[in-house]
Amino acid sequence: MANARGDSNSPPPTGGTRLYLVTPPRIFLPAFAEALKAALDGGDVAALQLRLKDTSDDDIRRAVETLLPIAQARAATFILNDRPDLAAATGCHGVHIGQEDAPYADARQAMGPDGVVGVTCHDSRDLAIAAAEQGADYVAFGAFFPTGTKTPKTRAGFDLIEWWAEITVVPCVAIGGITPENCAPLVKAGADFIAAVSAVWDHAQGPAAAVKAFNAAIKAST
Repeated sequence: MANARGDSNSPPPTGGTRLYLVTPPRIFLPAFAEALKAALDGGDVAALQLRLKDTSDDDIRRAVETLLPIAQARAATFILNDRPDLAAATGCHGVHIGQEDAPYADARQAMGPDGVVGVTCHDSRDLAIAAAEQGADYVAFGAFFPTGTKTPKTRAGFDLIEWWAEITVVPCVAIGGITPENCAPLVKAGADFIAAVSAVWDHAQGPAAAVKAFNAAIKAST
């Protein structure tokens, strides 16, 4: 996942929809490190977002220290959720901020011109346009399907992705209850990235099989 200006140190997009993994809200090292290796070795993954909740700063730092080299070795952009300060301090490639997190300007200042800054925009066209105008490297829309990972604040329609793809080159991430079985409409609508959480980490055959299934579904829908 390169940033919208194309000046990230991470690899440029290859075109088409790619997978964007998000960690569960609680992880246990080193078991999750092995699960991550399996997932990233299972097929193309553009990015990993570390999204930990109710976790100390020290635990976040330890998680980054363990997981960042795994992602970097496999050319996956490593993004920290919520915390631009920790993302910059720990050498993450980027940060993802919600509407209640740090302002975009603060996130950009922390990450510098080459860091990736993504912004949650729920189902709002106005929020997405505002984020893009400020310089966000991607916007995230959702939730598109029911999800047990978190309680979604909004439900977004496929037409939102279609509209966004028509008006801008700023990439968008679709998130919320997405599985290999239901991702086709989002791929066809023009989503640049499909975010997955439980569909990967809780897959019956393991995370590698889940990533392989996602990539096959994406290819079949393109």
